[in-house]
Amino acid sequence: MKMLQIPTMELDQRIKDEMEVNPALEEGSDEQEKDEDQDSADQNEVTDSENENENEDVDLSEYFDDDDTPDYKLKVNNHSADDEERDTPIGAGRTFQDLLYAQLSMTELEEQEQILAEYLIGNLDESGYLRRELSAIVNDLAFSMNISTSVEELEEILKTIQELDPPGVGARDLRECLLIQIRRAEERDATTVMAEQIIKKYFDEFTRKHYEKIAKRFDISEEELKPAIDYILHLNPKPGNSMMESSRTIQHIVPDFLLVVENDELKLTLNSRNAPELRISREYKDMLEHYAKSKSKDAKEKEAMMFVKQKIDGAKWFIDAIRQRNETLLFCMQAIVDYQKEFFLTGDETKLKPMILKDIADRVNMDISTISRVANSKYIQTPYTTYLLKYFFSESLSTDEGEEVSSREVKQILRDAIGAEPKRKPLTDEKLMKILNEKGYNIARRTVAKYREQLGIPVARLRKEL
Repeated sequence: MKMLQIPTMELDQRIKDEMEVNPALEEGSDEQEKDEDQDSADQNEVTDSENENENEDVDLSEYFDDDDTPDYKLKVNNHSADDEERDTPIGAGRTFQDLLYAQLSMTELEEQEQILAEYLIGNLDESGYLRRELSAIVNDLAFSMNISTSVEELEEILKTIQELDPPGVGARDLRECLLIQIRRAEERDATTVMAEQIIKKYFDEFTRKHYEKIAKRFDISEEELKPAIDYILHLNPKPGNSMMESSRTIQHIVPDFLLVVENDELKLTLNSRNAPELRISREYKDMLEHYAKSKSKDAKEKEAMMFVKQKIDGAKWFIDAIRQRNETLLFCMQAIVDYQKEFFLTGDETKLKPMILKDIADRVNMDISTISRVANSKYIQTPYTTYLLKYFFSESLSTDEGEEVSSREVKQILRDAIGAEPKRKPLTDEKLMKILNEKGYNIARRTVAKYREQLGIPVARLRKEL
């Protein structure tokens, strides 16, 4: 069950770890095994027949079955060196603190100031904000590093950090973050001056999108206010995140399954490209055979034989676990593909049927926990894009005709409705509910709110634009 939960991306490392602790497990293909078997047979053509019946301690047949290795082939999908790699890129890289440290090294700070600056950077959260009170940091430095400083000194050091890139990093709240960016603007004109005044004096009204109130305070129209509002909205509220994006290095998602569509037929394969073929070490098999046939059965030799047997048993178990993992993954994924056949043939989200773990568990006659392990952190590469398996599991709703539809279908309609709404007067959850009800979907307002939040879409008031 543990092997079943491991995604293909991590399986290669799991195999390497096992090979490190079990020398009886090694990489090798069927062809190599056959060649080595033939070599071994040639070398042992002349063998003392006296040893043929000396197998009283261990039955070697289970270790030398001719069908043993071929049955445990791991590469479900064979590839040539010319095959196209179609992995999905994802990102990972240095933290934004590392990039700030690099910039800090180019400033002219005294030794203690450098230490204080590095400590402050280390306390920034992933968005680039300093959420802790400076007084608390003063106490930390005194107790943990025996460094005496003051809030005033840290304020000055923080200003230095706030001069680093990207603008806004080192702020203590959103208001300060936006002000830092406005003040560091390359050009100072009427728009930036008004933007600064809005954030300084009317920040609460701005966050609530009460633009008509702000316009009245400046004694201007909302149209005249628009350039300053647009300028603020294009500032970066999370500068730390942007630094992490810029420092990302390219890695790849390795899909666990590959799906192709040929002549309206779906062909599913398990991708084991990154998992080497495994076999039992010929050297260990020979050692076990030698110990079993040896006439001398002293304690040390018996102990050595048991050690070798234990390692071979462990290798056989591991290879069998990989085989079972692959068979279970493919069996369960095929059930998912059959269940969602219309979607996989077209890539149309509206064709997704409501599906929960129990639906697949019932089809394959397995426990729900097994299906959960199969779906966890696994990806399938399709002609349309690469999907996380959990994407296909969703709750259902009923239409006026009593037909069950996937919540994903409803979410897509919500997304389209919000995308087409008038920006000056966005649709409320109540109006979105009415739109869905008119289309025949029985859905309550609170469910609309839940789906909107799951889509990462803010409430109507916060979607308003001038």
